[in-house]
Amino acid sequence: MTRQTESNRSHLKKRVFHFINQSRLFINFIYALIIVDMIALVLGSYKEIAQDYGYWLRIFELFTVFIFTVEYLLRVWTADLYHRYRGSALKKRIRFVFSTYGLIDLAAILPFYLPFIVPFNFLMLRLFRLLRIFKLGRYSRSLQTISKILRETRAELALTVFAVFILLVLSATLMYYIEGKAQPEKFASIGHSLWWSIATLTTVGYGDVYPITPMGKVLSALIALIGIGFVALPTGIISSAFIRNIQQQKEKKQKPTCTCPNCGTEFKPD
Repeated sequence: MTRQTESNRSHLKKRVFHFINQSRLFINFIYALIIVDMIALVLGSYKEIAQDYGYWLRIFELFTVFIFTVEYLLRVWTADLYHRYRGSALKKRIRFVFSTYGLIDLAAILPFYLPFIVPFNFLMLRLFRLLRIFKLGRYSRSLQTISKILRETRAELALTVFAVFILLVLSATLMYYIEGKAQPEKFASIGHSLWWSIATLTTVGYGDVYPITPMGKVLSALIALIGIGFVALPTGIISSAFIRNIQQQKEKKQKPTCTCPNCGTEFKPD
């Protein structure tokens, strides 16, 4: 009797695991729920809508939290079925809880329960709701592709960011010594000059801080020209990696499908 019960429980866990990870119905439902929740968050920021439909927005928030809570508990319960985790069932569940998606799932529901435990700022709770959009990373192929590309190009991007940082500090320092005496209120320190450096290097140019000395104008023009190239570098790195990834996906789709003679599983050869 005990073996039969354990077998039924194991079978139920596998079905639940398959449902929350592979069922298109469940995935599309969660996907749509996250999108609608973000829309509700935006609509709730309008005072007129909040006054007229605040009750229904709160009801929807309760429904959303309930669904996300059940999903999180089911994922923790079935975490021992993940093959990428090693160790006992408890260790696998702990690894899931502290994994990236595990923490995102927890952050999606935790702000709702925090006020029942400790005093919490209401505005911060609304900001934490934005974290739910990161749950789309589990279901969206587009976000997964972007995440993969960022991981593949992190070394090149880090090198570019470091070079930009050096240029920012260098230009801010030079501008401080050039414009500091002419505009002591706007270029009071190197830290104050960094705002001008960022606005100029990114070619945004807000116009609230700008040089007035001839030397400062020459430096500003040079930084603006250099900034065009430096800002384009990360864009080019990500674009080339994105195109390469899309081509690899197309090549995989074009490969013929083979069938294993032993188990009948279809796969594409490497």
